[in-house]
Amino acid sequence: MYIPNHYKNENLEEVKDFLQQNSFGILINIVDQKPWGTHIPLELETDNEGNDVLVGHIAKANPQWKNFTENAEVLCIFNGPHSYVSSSWYKEEEVPTWNYIAVHVYGTLKVLSEEETLQSMYRLVDKYEQVAKNPISLDDMSPKTMRQVKGVVGFSIQITDIQATYKLSQTRKEDHTAIISELQEQKDAGSKAIAQQMKDRSE
Repeated sequence: MYIPNHYKNENLEEVKDFLQQNSFGILINIVDQKPWGTHIPLELETDNEGNDVLVGHIAKANPQWKNFTENAEVLCIFNGPHSYVSSSWYKEEEVPTWNYIAVHVYGTLKVLSEEETLQSMYRLVDKYEQVAKNPISLDDMSPKTMRQVKGVVGFSIQITDIQATYKLSQTRKEDHTAIISELQEQKDAGSKAIAQQMKDRSE
């Protein structure tokens, strides 16, 4: 994606933390000569060789997997908070804009075995059940329920490129205090999150 230099985030550890906290992404490849996207959890993990990979699965009923050719390049898009920024908050006249965080990950895809897919499902459920009042485990599921694993295709994506945009009014330092204050007064969570991101970077 196009990223002006002042919005580019090359702090890999920060970006990886973002991916772990915002793992619900969009997997994109080409199906019948058209871009095809599926909204799914894409978990950042480390493979046996110590490489960063994204791991996920989709339903076999989804035709996207039939185009999962070995080493085919795919794109995964992850969105963070975003907010409208009114230029009425600026000291000088300017057009309004939008602040946001977004990460694009490119990589080559490999289909997982049924056993590998099942293991990834265990990790996925265990991660997100930690916040449940009454956490469940796949170990507690009946064989009938667990047969659903046969209806999905698991995959891992060897990461080849990460592009991260953190557009946080970097070119308007003189207006940061006003922008942060105004965003904190907005009712939506996105505006408040962007305000916090800006505040964290100004401290």
